[in-house]
Amino acid sequence: HSWTRVSGDLTQGIDRNELEVMGTVWGVDAVAKNTSTSFWGSVIALSESPVQEDLLYAGTDDGLVQVTLDAGGTWTKREKFPGVPEHSYVSDVEADRFDAATVYAGFDNHKRDDFTPYILKSTDQGKSWRSIAGDLPENGMVHSIVQDHVDPELLFVGTEFGVFFTRNGGRNWTQLDAGIPVVACRDLEIQRRENDLVVATFGRGFYVLDDYTPLRDLQPEALTEPATIFPVREALLYVPSRPVGSSGPGNQGDDFWLAENPPYGAVVTYHLTEGLQSLEQQRRKAEKKLREDGEPVPYPSWDDLRAEDREVDPELVLTIKDATGQVVRRLDGPTGKGFHRVAWDLRWPHTGPVRLAADGPRNPWDRAPQGPFAAPGAYEVTVVQRVGGQETVLAGPVSFTTRLLVRGSHPADDFAATVAFQHEAAELHRAVTGAGKALQDAETRLDHLRAAVDAAPRIERATLDEIDVLTARLADLRTDLDGDRTVSSRSEPVTPGVSSRVGRVLQGTRGITTDPTRTQRDELALACELFAPLLADLTALVQTDLPALEDRFEAAGAPHTPGRVPVWPR
Repeated sequence: HSWTRVSGDLTQGIDRNELEVMGTVWGVDAVAKNTSTSFWGSVIALSESPVQEDLLYAGTDDGLVQVTLDAGGTWTKREKFPGVPEHSYVSDVEADRFDAATVYAGFDNHKRDDFTPYILKSTDQGKSWRSIAGDLPENGMVHSIVQDHVDPELLFVGTEFGVFFTRNGGRNWTQLDAGIPVVACRDLEIQRRENDLVVATFGRGFYVLDDYTPLRDLQPEALTEPATIFPVREALLYVPSRPVGSSGPGNQGDDFWLAENPPYGAVVTYHLTEGLQSLEQQRRKAEKKLREDGEPVPYPSWDDLRAEDREVDPELVLTIKDATGQVVRRLDGPTGKGFHRVAWDLRWPHTGPVRLAADGPRNPWDRAPQGPFAAPGAYEVTVVQRVGGQETVLAGPVSFTTRLLVRGSHPADDFAATVAFQHEAAELHRAVTGAGKALQDAETRLDHLRAAVDAAPRIERATLDEIDVLTARLADLRTDLDGDRTVSSRSEPVTPGVSSRVGRVLQGTRGITTDPTRTQRDELALACELFAPLLADLTALVQTDLPALEDRFEAAGAPHTPGRVPVWPR
């Protein structure tokens, strides 16, 4: 509602109309005189000490850092900074969060064609300064500085070409470039509750580094290890809401903007000193070095090229185990050099059939397939690489915990029992969907045998009757499994098949943390009862009856059909 002046003019009071531009001082009638240029003589940065009341620092655009110990009663001018040209723009000042005598300052001199990253530190409230620019890139000016609120050694700077951090007083800086383009990062802030680093860019972009706590207590030597897993914070188990009903903006229109939420589940952060490289990538890297050195590049041997063609791509796998040492989940991780994050969704794998090709576009209101919840408790994660058929543990195990976040109106009386029910449903789903695929494969094999009858003169046409019998048995099994399609295709109600019953139970319980209903328990029990004889009949058909028929086709010299291995010579 009102303000009190705490200073006079803290700048050097220089008249910009007396400054040289392009080697001369221009008159009032010069074209575009002072148009699109900053007013000279402004306070650009202000920082209040979090540990000493009334200690303020102000940075100006003409090269001063002003200090007051009495909330503006008296200001002391600091105007000499080692290695920094006179009148350099003070882009930021940051009072140390832990030590009242320490302060950081960034300088920007690019208007004089000097793009050096000037960042200085003072431990005596600005009386003396030293550079902590270390190994920052030579041409990226410093725009913003923030210090972590827990680890005093952790500093972040926003530069002309990205965000960097240091944990050793500025001797070494590491760029945080995963997901953020090469852009001027003008402002940095820390959201302390969530330990998030927030970045505002000159490109009108807004970025958030979720939970940077792994960087705390990070020692530079850790980044020289082949791989490092950083501490994993406690993960909360809950069902994420979808307020717009689907992924993305849903039906809110093309101008309804949404940003992604932080990853759900247990977020594992790891660092690879060197990325995993295939044999071809290794060869190309070596050849590039030879060309750069002016050396001839030898042509690879056929054996070497054959090894490249046959090599399985290197893999990096994060293995999650529970407190008993049982593997709960394996997750593929990025294999490139640097920092990476992989989120485990606190679930076991989906139990549906394996698909080698990615599915096509799903209904936007549908969710990706999910397995049952993993019970809250203690877990550990290990990073393993597989290169050239050899698996090697790179890092871990690192322990972490998960906890149920109960906010529903009907929390489960025994969540462990709820998880056990989900596992029971998932196991039946695995068997039912597998039976569906086996049935489909058997139908395909019979269709090929039917087509092969006329191409095999030694096969009697009466064999078609046997194929018809097996095809009819499969059709009956299909009805028991998926329902009567003859009726349902004509928009008439039918008794649900086993797969439909299991699917409803799975669909209805995969997104809840409450007890399953009595109906869901009864439905699963009925599905188990109906599936047992169906599976027995299918097993006999697929493993006994159909192979016997295929053997007769092979003995008769019939053309190849799926499911048969040729016998030669006959």
